[in-house]
Amino acid sequence: MIRARSVAGLLAASVVGALAAATVGVGVAAAHVTVNPREAIQGGYAKLAFRVPNERDNAGTTRLEVALPADAPVASVSVRPMAGWTVQVEKTKLATPIEMHGSQVTEAPSKITWTADGEANAIKPGQFQEFEISAGPLPEADTMIFKALQTYSNGEVVRWIEEPSTDGSEVDHPAPVLKLAKAPAQGVAATPTGANDVATVSAADTGDGEDGRTGWALGFGVAGLVAGLAGLAFGLLAWRRRPGADTAAG
Repeated sequence: MIRARSVAGLLAASVVGALAAATVGVGVAAAHVTVNPREAIQGGYAKLAFRVPNERDNAGTTRLEVALPADAPVASVSVRPMAGWTVQVEKTKLATPIEMHGSQVTEAPSKITWTADGEANAIKPGQFQEFEISAGPLPEADTMIFKALQTYSNGEVVRWIEEPSTDGSEVDHPAPVLKLAKAPAQGVAATPTGANDVATVSAADTGDGEDGRTGWALGFGVAGLVAGLAGLAFGLLAWRRRPGADTAAG
């Protein structure tokens, strides 16, 4: 009986450990501010959502500031109204005018600030919010990096401003990054993504648009859980088939 209980205890501990590893991996991967979808087409318009999770258990998020890249400007930005939040769009004069529908544009949006109308409308602990814009025409660049500041009700400011590392390693506070693909050649149909969204979504973002690392971490954790359970089940069966196992268990 004691040996049977020990095997059962090992099985339960393995299940708990594997599930904990899977959920921890997902939490780490999804914790920062991101822009969704992650890819769009150069020269087109895109609906972009800045996803902001609250990472504190004792304060709410009351402000989000997003800087539009000066080296890859867009001529037009419109914002989706959000109940309980006030939004302000700042513009700056361009060193080099850009063209929009045959006209020269000399100034472009440079920063967007969302502010909660009181702490009652803040993003609470354990919650997230999405702040949406429509932007375009998107520049002929490989990426757009949106440096963001997240302000909490206790005065703390988290600066999501680090650009991707050149060696591919993780940074502590990554800025949201939008990858831009070249427009398809004439006569080649673009991948459809919905009537109101011209952005091209990558395979990693076809679900809820979360960071692709989230799916990777979850898959890895689930695979580990399955492998652990299979190994323990095999071991338990082998033990029970040993001569005298039934007698010991009884």
